[in-house]
This record gives sequence, structure tokens and C-alpha cells, in this order.
Amino acid sequence: MIAYEVNFDSLVGPTHFFGGLSYGNVASMAHQGESSNPRQAALQGLEKMRILHSLGIKQAVLPPHERPYLPLLKTVGFTGSPSACLPQVLEQFPYLLEQVSSSSSMWAANAATMTPAIDCIDNHTHFTPANLIANFHRSIEAQSTKEILEKIFSNPIFFKVHSPLPQSAIFSDEGAANHSRFAKSHGGRGVHLFCYGQELLFDEWGKPFYSTLKFPGRQTLEASESVIRLHQIFPKQVVLAKQSPEAINAGVFHNDVISVGNLNVFLVHELSFVRQQDVLNELKQKVAEICDTELLIIEIKNDMISLEDAVKSYLFNSQLVSLPDESMALIAPKDCLLFPHIERFFNHLIDSKDNPIKQVYFVDLNESMRNGGGPACLRLRVVLTQEELREIPPTLLFSESLYQRLSTWISANYPESISLKELSDSSFYTKNCQTLDELSKILGLENIYSFQKT
Repeated sequence: MIAYEVNFDSLVGPTHFFGGLSYGNVASMAHQGESSNPRQAALQGLEKMRILHSLGIKQAVLPPHERPYLPLLKTVGFTGSPSACLPQVLEQFPYLLEQVSSSSSMWAANAATMTPAIDCIDNHTHFTPANLIANFHRSIEAQSTKEILEKIFSNPIFFKVHSPLPQSAIFSDEGAANHSRFAKSHGGRGVHLFCYGQELLFDEWGKPFYSTLKFPGRQTLEASESVIRLHQIFPKQVVLAKQSPEAINAGVFHNDVISVGNLNVFLVHELSFVRQQDVLNELKQKVAEICDTELLIIEIKNDMISLEDAVKSYLFNSQLVSLPDESMALIAPKDCLLFPHIERFFNHLIDSKDNPIKQVYFVDLNESMRNGGGPACLRLRVVLTQEELREIPPTLLFSESLYQRLSTWISANYPESISLKELSDSSFYTKNCQTLDELSKILGLENIYSFQKT
């Protein structure tokens, strides 16, 4: 079956700022309060999409969410028009204003988990929007994400978009940032690796797992198991792995900060999982049996690249992609070049005849990186057959003309800097609404924002 992995990248929103809102995300915490540049951030993300498209990879665009998000403010008692409501929030609850203004939907890897139809008992392609309850500013994305996905994947013959899991710590779900799929080809059957940071109450030794953690383990086993059931994934095609406490404590809040996979290649740090060798052996066995191919595991030792350097550089948050000539390429953060030993590792990797990775493209995502998100954070990987691809709005598919139009739109509408006081300015809010309304028309996704429905 011919199928493609389509990268759905979310555009950075006009309210991008460094709020340090994500506890456990070392970069986010380190850059709290620094000056941000929303225009540059959006253009950097757009340029990454252009690079992927130029390599012959299917690329699509997701819209940013509405921010500041007034509907939530009204649920907690702030009433009136934007000119009355927003200044009240700034005066009485400035931290809440930051939360409802965050442009965190830019990290589309957390938007949802998807499973292609070939791996599902009911032969539908499934999506479950992540509830993201580990951080309040992200939890408010879930319903908007569901509505956007329902607009894009609207044909029930092919697609099922589920509701987010219950908003409870038991079902804390962080989306595809903790999920990888391995296969011989994108259209073939796959093996799904679901990673989690904590279980409901106790680990297998009867000791509360969270007691060993400096930072929280965001994804729960219960959430991963729920997604597997909802998507009706064939049980034999699933591997569950617990993140190691060492990785979480080093700032590996999502598994895509410490490993990256594509088809039959898995680039992984040796301290990624509890009982890592058992996890890797199970993966190799299942990929061999189900996918009829050998899984190539490239395991990076801690004495070669430490957990600390992996987190600082976001080496593993590179995108590992298949090129039309069947080789692979890494789309890596430019920040990796600040580490000579990581640059040497890349050179050794692409010179080796033992793996299909033959190119590394370095992208400048300085604005996203300072907020704790690299190349892989900015995209949701969606495997679609040719028939399914024809069912999504063609206006979302990246092209040079769309690039030019979005570049002009960003340059005309995005600020070069932003402050908390500006977020409370009703004229800024009105401008944002106009900007997003224009974008929804460009992308053919009208009536996705609350201000468009009133």
C-alpha cells in the first residue's frame, strides 16, 4: 500500500513569549522573562517547513490557537468586553494572563496521537487529542485541537477523531511526543512504541515512582493504554516502555527529547528507559515478526553524549525523515553545532555505511529552542494513504506559493517583541483576532476560533 508520512507543523502564534510556564522543561525555565520575537519565531518555523518540502517530503500546516483565550477567562469569573476583561486579569491574576496567552500549540508533536488504519482492528485512521493536563497553559489546547482535527480529517469513512482522555492525573496524555512507529514502509504494518513517565500509584517494587523524580513524569501508563484501546491497535503491535528517572530528572519531559525513530531506524540514548535492553529486544523481535524487517538500533552511550548535553542541544529532537531516494536525513537544531563532540557524532553517523542516514540539515529555531521545543516538537507525524491524502483540505498542503503567502502574512501582522502589558491590551487582542481570521481563510479552515462563531 502506498502511503506517506505527512508532517503537520503548527505555525507559531503572534503571542509567542518566554513565560517559563513548563516545569521540568529546562530550556523553558532557563529563559523565563527574556525578550521574545514572535515574528522571527513564526518565520523560523515556516522556513523549516520549506526545507522539508524542498526535500520531497509531504508537508502540511496547522493554525495556531486563539490567544489570549477569552472563553477560559469567562469560566473563572472575568466578564465583559476584551477592553474590560483583559486589564482586570492583568491586575488581579497576571500569571493567568500568561497561561491563557501562551503560544504553546506551536509544538504540534503534543497535539495528538495518531494511528494509521493498517494497524487498527477497525481499519480506520485514529486521532486522540492530548489532554496535556500536566501544564495548565497546555491543557486548554485540547478542545481546540479536537475541533481542528475534525475539520481536517472529516470523512468518517476513513478517520476517527476521539475526544481527549478525561482531565485527570490518572490519564495524563502528552500526545505523540511519547510515541514512535516502526515499519518497513509507511504503508506497511507497524510496531508502536508508547513511552510513559509514571504509573497510577506505584511502580513494580511497591514504591511511589514520583518519589525518585526531581521533575514530574508527564505521560501515564494508564493514558497510553487508553489510547491503544481507543485506536484498536492490534495488541501484538505494541511495546510499552517506562522513561528512566535519570532522563526525566535531566529534563527529558517527553521521550522525543531522548530518542527518535523512523521506519526501521531507532536513534536512542542508553539512559532512555527503565530496563532498556528488554525494551529494545522486544522492539527488535516484534519489528522482525510483524514488519518483516530488521530494526537498526543506534544506541548512544552516556560517555559519548551525556544526558545533560542531549537536553541542551536537543540532538534527539531532530526529525528523522525518509527521502525519495530511500535514504534518510536528520533535520537537526542548529544549536547542536555548539557542541563539537555532537558535530563529530553527526559526521561519523552520515559517513557510516551501516545505516541509511546520509544527510544532516541544521535549522535555526532559536526562538522555539529557548522555549524548549526543537524541530520534532513542531510537527505531528501523520501516515496517510494516497486516498486519505485526497480527503484533507488541499489548502493545508505546503507549496512555494503558500510559503510566500504565509511569509507575507506573518511579516505584516506579527510583532517583533511582546510584553505582558500588551497581552492585556484589547487593541492587541482585536488585532490578533483579525490576523487569525485572515489565516483561517488562507488555510481553508474557517470557523475554528470562538470569535468566528459569535
